Amino acid sequence: MLEKLFQLKAHHTTVRTEVLAGITTFLTMAYILFVNPNMLAETGMDKGAVFVATCLAAAIGSAIMGLLANYPIALAPGMGLNAFFTYTVVMTMGYSWQTALGAVFFSGAIFFLLSIFKIREWIINSIPLALRSGIAAGIGLFLAIIALKNADIVVDHPATLVSLGNLSAGGPLLACLGFFLIAALAYRRVTGAVMIGILVVTGLSIVLGLSGLDGVVSMPPSLMPTLLQLDLKGALDIGLVSVIFAFLFVDLFDTSGTLVGVAQKADLLDKDGKMPKLGRALLADSTATMAGAALGTSTTTSYIESAAGISAGGRTGLTACVVALLFLLSLFFSPLAGAVPAYATAPALLFVAVLMTSSLAQIDWDDLTVAAPVVVAALAMPLTFSIANGIAFGFIAWTGIKLLAGRWKDLNPALVILSILFVIKLGFFSA
Repeated sequence: MLEKLFQLKAHHTTVRTEVLAGITTFLTMAYILFVNPNMLAETGMDKGAVFVATCLAAAIGSAIMGLLANYPIALAPGMGLNAFFTYTVVMTMGYSWQTALGAVFFSGAIFFLLSIFKIREWIINSIPLALRSGIAAGIGLFLAIIALKNADIVVDHPATLVSLGNLSAGGPLLACLGFFLIAALAYRRVTGAVMIGILVVTGLSIVLGLSGLDGVVSMPPSLMPTLLQLDLKGALDIGLVSVIFAFLFVDLFDTSGTLVGVAQKADLLDKDGKMPKLGRALLADSTATMAGAALGTSTTTSYIESAAGISAGGRTGLTACVVALLFLLSLFFSPLAGAVPAYATAPALLFVAVLMTSSLAQIDWDDLTVAAPVVVAALAMPLTFSIANGIAFGFIAWTGIKLLAGRWKDLNPALVILSILFVIKLGFFSA
């Protein structure tokens, strides 16, 4: 049955190899089980229900990817978009988490339609690679300031906006230790480095009496506080149009980049360098996003950590299905997730920030018509606490600088139209 489903022999792999690859991928991305509930709980969502929704969304997305596309790529709620959901849409813009879930659902539905009608390629080809790299780096910086804030390493200040926190306190010290540990373990290529860092900091926190543990294993918490609580009508508010676009835009490019990068590593590209069954993979991603919104979590997307499983030999969808099964088993470890303090997940956020800001290395810094808009996009995200604003500023700066520099041939209709729409949005609907 497994041979018929996943064509193991054709991909020169075995059941044992695929299972080990699935375990490897799961260990590298399981940190989301601790980070996502902690982050989304700040919006007022029930932490236990978000934990269950995270497990189920990851399981559904990974299973669809494995069974429909037969790719060794796992999915889970994405880093960056969960921060945008919490800190920008709900805590800054003032929308309810139910409305934010509605926006996530609509972004998934649009992604689904773009995948069916194959408009995805036109959109991706319209956006310069350098601008995409700048947006990725901006999301990294956005995660970094959230991490430092959650660890109380950076605190607010009435005169300077931000200042250094009390580094002699237990939380900031443990957060620093966790980040050093994660970075060192990742350098040594230790599987599950991020999760190990979170668990070590949590363990030390419990031993030092800074947090408590009410057990490790239990029946899953109720999903009812978040199940089907999304407000679709509220998400149609004009002020949320740019938010829906930001969810869609980031998921689209993040997913496309991850799929192609991971497929290349697994030698799954055809002779023309294209990815067979890409449409099915995108359908899996968009379906998982809609399902996740219905369950009660932010955008679900393909994980670059899937490359770890591919390095362990994973070549088929069986790897993704093993990941899905492990996320289902994780439902019974909610007490452990509930014991993880914010300063234990902060090192994970900061580490992901390091990985994302590395995209700045691809920028041509000698061309100011490229470098300037990229820096504007990257800095606008953390400083306005909004991925949507960063994207808007990046598009506007790219178009404006290219036009004034006489480089209008570098522009295309999609860039110009989007830039004009962003100017209108920021000028008339930014209040």
